[in-house]
Amino acid sequence: MKKFLLIDDHVVVRSGIKLLLLNLYKDSEISEAKDGDTAIAFVKENHYDFVMLDVQMPNTDSFALMEYFKANYPLLKVLVFSMNSENIYALRYIRAGAMGFISKDAPLDEIKIAIEQVINGKKYISEEMLFVLAEGASQGADSNPFNTLSAREFEIVSMLLNGKTISLIAVELNLGISTVGTHKGRIFSKLKVTNLLELKELSNTYNLK
Repeated sequence: MKKFLLIDDHVVVRSGIKLLLLNLYKDSEISEAKDGDTAIAFVKENHYDFVMLDVQMPNTDSFALMEYFKANYPLLKVLVFSMNSENIYALRYIRAGAMGFISKDAPLDEIKIAIEQVINGKKYISEEMLFVLAEGASQGADSNPFNTLSAREFEIVSMLLNGKTISLIAVELNLGISTVGTHKGRIFSKLKVTNLLELKELSNTYNLK
């Protein structure tokens, strides 16, 4: 019997993927976690054949969670499933240990293919992502300025784009307000923007959600 773990704060999303997995693998056991703490508790107690991980969840640093899985459970097969832009997020999570990245907007057949490939031990990269990688290789350098950000900076810029204030970001990441402010200044410097409006305009250029 296969054991799966779904990590997503939306009940509707978890229910839909659960039905899909049960249709593909009728003899299976599926656990559901709404945040990182619950997910870690499950992983410590169970051996999972497959994990499906969302990117944006309250009180959860999904990137740090992925790094935790890689460091402590290197054989864990993780597929990232997100509404966030693939060409911005996918490579980061794959480098952090994920075996694939699939958009929640992807057709059902493509989601099935991604799930089956990862469960069978193969990495999944969409045709769109292959094109992005090929284009980057042909240019000889990464032209996307968001890829110059560190993991923490990238997390903070995502939160800023989601409308969160420095104070709220500090609370959610357990950082000092001045520390978050310093990160924000470095982010603006690296991206060559001076305010949130310019940041949002730049994010739209690179389809960052």
